[in-house]
Amino acid sequence: MRGRIYQYAMTLRLSALLPLALAAVSAQQQQLPTINVDVDVVSVLCSVQDKRGALIPNLSKDDFEVFEDGKKQEIRYFARETDLPLTIGLLVDVSVSQEGLIEAERRAASQFFSQVLGKKDMAFLISFGAEAELLQDYTNSLKLLRAGLDQLRLSASHSGLHPGPVPTASQPRGTILFDAVYLAADEKLRGEVGRKAIILITDGVDQGSRMKLTQAIEAAHRGDAIVYGIYYYDPGFYRGRSGGFGFGMSDSDLRRMSEETGGRLMKVDRRRPLEEIFSEIQTEMRSQYAIGYTPANSAKDGSFRRLEIRTRNKDLKVRARKGYYAAQARP
Repeated sequence: MRGRIYQYAMTLRLSALLPLALAAVSAQQQQLPTINVDVDVVSVLCSVQDKRGALIPNLSKDDFEVFEDGKKQEIRYFARETDLPLTIGLLVDVSVSQEGLIEAERRAASQFFSQVLGKKDMAFLISFGAEAELLQDYTNSLKLLRAGLDQLRLSASHSGLHPGPVPTASQPRGTILFDAVYLAADEKLRGEVGRKAIILITDGVDQGSRMKLTQAIEAAHRGDAIVYGIYYYDPGFYRGRSGGFGFGMSDSDLRRMSEETGGRLMKVDRRRPLEEIFSEIQTEMRSQYAIGYTPANSAKDGSFRRLEIRTRNKDLKVRARKGYYAAQARP
């Protein structure tokens, strides 16, 4: 049964849906706690690429340097994250502008789940347009995930492309992109352990979210979730419609969410189909490193700390989250 998690007010909470328990955390994972406001160890997932974009999977602890707010930190924990449990939230844009792409998204996502999910991994599925719906809660079952994908349907406001009849609405609700990311990160992923990723398929346009872009990014940081943005749009829909919605198309918001959280933006086109992009994400998620350290700044002030991870080889590029929120002292 589809559970509506967002409509005209953020009163329906995803926490009302009982998530399935994740598999037991491995001994290796217990040594590498995720970023959490109640622990002193900060653990950051990262991937490394060479100049050609090829992933580098065989580095050691001594190859890395970590800086917090510009100050070098001592690395205490290090591991290659090839087998640790993974929790994936797939968020699919089903607004009016994406109607012609839904079937392709359904097929590619089904194939992705069948290839990426291991025995210890879990996934959930959310669609979003004028509202957001949890189509499938945490599961490891391909059958249930495919059933959820079969429920992907167009989600438009009552008046289609124009503002709805709600007098308090300051703008039409067409694609609540920021709200969907916020809810996935805050309600579904924040309390989970292990590696966590949000895969977001959208044309990058937000229309009518209650949350701002900065709030969606903050929720992802607090949920310790990497965002992989898949920029996918239907040229036929937008042809001749420039300005018709009161905004222009852009991948800038999607790019910022991805890069701030340690993910990346990928664009679907004729040379790079959706299936290929899913394959790239799968490979990257199985080629990560986990780096843990105890911050030299022990203040529990709840502030945002900027992170930078480098390799001693300057020709390599590290992709990791841009920061984390420090613990906050309890009253």
